[in-house]
Amino acid sequence: MKPTCQFCRDKSRFPRNDCFFQSSFGDWRSSSPYDGDDDSRRFLRFSREFLLESARERTKEMIVFCVVILTALWPVIYMFISVIQLFRKGRPLTE
Repeated sequence: MKPTCQFCRDKSRFPRNDCFFQSSFGDWRSSSPYDGDDDSRRFLRFSREFLLESARERTKEMIVFCVVILTALWPVIYMFISVIQLFRKGRPLTE
């Protein structure tokens, strides 16, 4: 018997569903001939190295970000110092 199209318009408005489909990862296993303890250790070593390298890169980026923020903050700090010095001297007298 030929299967029917799920998207053909019959009496129902929606496509039919396969009610017997089961999706679970419990029984999933790859079928690679290289599955073994050595490969899993290699993968763990690779992931550890990747995480360490990404942490180093993140540290470098944070240092550069702090330098940029401090560079942008310097004129604001200088402005506050100038305003405080102006207030300490007092107002200039106009004649």
